[in-house]
Amino acid sequence: MTSQPALTQKFLAQQLEKLDGRSYSAYKGLKGDYAFADFNFTLAHVQGDPFAAPSRVSIWVSHGQGQWPQDYWHSPTRCVVLADFLHRQIMQAIPQVEQNRGSGKSGRLIMAPTSQVVLARTAVQVTSEGIELRLGVGLPAFGRRIAGQAARHLLTEDLPQLVTSTLYYQPSWRSAVDQHMATVEDANALRAQLSEHNLVAFIANGSVLPRCSGVDPQPLPKAVPFKAPRALEVTLLTPHGGPITGLGIPTGVTLIVGGGYHGKSTVLKAIAHGAYNHIPGDGRERVVADGATVKIRAEDGRSVTGVDISPFIDRLPQGLSTRVFSTTNASGSTSQAANILEAIEAGAKVLLIDEDTAATNLMIRDRNMQTLIAKDKEPITPFIDKVRQLYSDHGISTVLVMGGSGDYFEVADHVIALDNYLAQDVTVQAKAIAAQHPSERQGEGGQHFGTITQRHLQLPQFDTGRKKSAKVKTQRLTTLTLGLEDIDLRGIEQLIEPNQARAIAHAILTWQQQKRPHLLQDLLDDIMTWVGRQDFDALTPYPMADLSEFRRHELAAIINRLRSLRVISEPSIDRPW
Repeated sequence: MTSQPALTQKFLAQQLEKLDGRSYSAYKGLKGDYAFADFNFTLAHVQGDPFAAPSRVSIWVSHGQGQWPQDYWHSPTRCVVLADFLHRQIMQAIPQVEQNRGSGKSGRLIMAPTSQVVLARTAVQVTSEGIELRLGVGLPAFGRRIAGQAARHLLTEDLPQLVTSTLYYQPSWRSAVDQHMATVEDANALRAQLSEHNLVAFIANGSVLPRCSGVDPQPLPKAVPFKAPRALEVTLLTPHGGPITGLGIPTGVTLIVGGGYHGKSTVLKAIAHGAYNHIPGDGRERVVADGATVKIRAEDGRSVTGVDISPFIDRLPQGLSTRVFSTTNASGSTSQAANILEAIEAGAKVLLIDEDTAATNLMIRDRNMQTLIAKDKEPITPFIDKVRQLYSDHGISTVLVMGGSGDYFEVADHVIALDNYLAQDVTVQAKAIAAQHPSERQGEGGQHFGTITQRHLQLPQFDTGRKKSAKVKTQRLTTLTLGLEDIDLRGIEQLIEPNQARAIAHAILTWQQQKRPHLLQDLLDDIMTWVGRQDFDALTPYPMADLSEFRRHELAAIINRLRSLRVISEPSIDRPW
C-alpha cells in the first residue's frame, strides 16, 4: 500500500464514537483505508460478531516514516530477517497493549505465532518500499452492541502506540538486529560451503542440541555443548563469525550409533532442522544441512497414490503390482518405501532415518532370517541392500541412527558414536568389527537401485460446501483439514510451524483450479517460484496474516498424502540424479 488514503485517523475516531451502542454489524461501514499520523491503516474485514474470528487489519509504514537504515532491507534475505525480528518484538509488545474490552474477543490483538527458525511470513513483510503488519483485532462490544469508546481507544490510541514502539527504528535495537542478521547470514554461508567440502551437514562446536521437551523447542539449560571428533572436524568461514570449526558429516552413508538416551536422535533432529536458519540463542544457529535433506519414517495407515516402490518391494500378494502402488492404508514397510521414493522424486539429496521410527523389516534382513525365509518367499528388499546404491547410482546420501544392527557397519562410510552427547569417530573400530565378524548375509535386490519414476498427478477438486473456497484448518502440527479431507501431518517431521501447512494448503487450492495433470517436479517448481518471490497473496483468495514460508519437500509430502490424489497414466520418466 503506497497511495495515500482519503480518510484520516481523526475521522475514524469520530465514527467509532458515533457507533457506540449500535448493532455490531455497523462496524462494517468502517471498512477501508485511513491515513494516521505516522502510518496508513486498513480495516480489511470486520468480524460478524465479537465471538467470531477477529477482524483483519493491516498497517503500512514507509521507510521514510520508519527510518530503518537501508542496510537492513537492501536484499531479500535481509528483508526476511528484519521482518522476523520485528515480528518477535511485536509479539512481546502485544500483552502490554491489549486488554479485555467487552464480550468475546473484544480488545484482543491476534498475531500469527513464530518458532525457533527464521521464515518469511505474511504477518510482517518488509519490502524495498516499507513494512506491512497484519493483525487480527477483536473489535469491542458488550453483547452484540458496539463499544465505541473502547474501540476508539484500541484503534486510534493503543494500536498507534504498538506501531511506533515496534515498527520504527530504535537505535537501542541496533546490536540485537545486527546479531539477528549476522546469525542468518553466517548460517547461509555455512550451508553454501557444504557442497564444496563434500558434506551433507555441519554441526559447530559449542552448539546446544537438546531441547527442553518434545513440546518445548527452547534449548535445554545446562546441556552438554556439542564437540566434534578430531578426525571429522572441519573449519568453514563465515562473514561475521569468522572461521567456525565443527563436525562435518560427509556425503555417502553415515551411521550415528550409541546407547539409548545418549543423544543419537537429538543429533538427527538437529540435522533435520538444519535445513532452516535459526534465531540467535537457539543453540542450533550453526547447525546446517543441505537444503534438500528429508527425514524419512514409517507411517502406518497413510495414503499412497501410484508410487513405484519396486526398488524395495517387488511384488505383493494376489499378484498386485508395486510399480504403480496405491493404498489408503499403508503398512510400515510400504509407507516407508513410498516415503523414500516420493522424497527422491521431489528432489531429495540427503535422507535421514532413525531406526526408532523405521519399519524393521524394511531396514534389515539378517543372515538367520535369510536362511529361514528364502528370498523367493520375501518380496521386501531391505534398505541395507539399497543404501549404497542410492549414493552410487543417484548421488543421494543417507544419515542413519542405528543402535540395533551392526550389519550396517559393512555398508557405512563413517560411523559416529554418541556417548552422553559427546561424539566420537569409531569408523575404524566398526570396520574392524565388521571384518572380524562378517554378517555373511546375501545381498538382495540386484546391483542397482532401480527405477525412479516421475508421476503425472491430478490434484483433487475439494468440496467447498456453501462457501466460495474450500475450508483450510490446522490443528497444530498434527492435522491439516483441506475441504472435507483431513491430512495427518505427524509423519512430516520437518514442518516447523502450522502456518507452513496452511500456506501449502492454499497453494494446492490455487493450482487445483487448473484442472489438469501436472508432472510432480513441474508442479513443485511452479509453486516454489511463487514462494521464492514471497508472493503469498497470489496463492490466497484475500491477503492473509497467518502464512509461513515452506520447502518443496513438505509441499510434496502433503500433496502425496491427499487421499483423493490421482495419478494420470503416462510413460514413466527416468531422470539420472
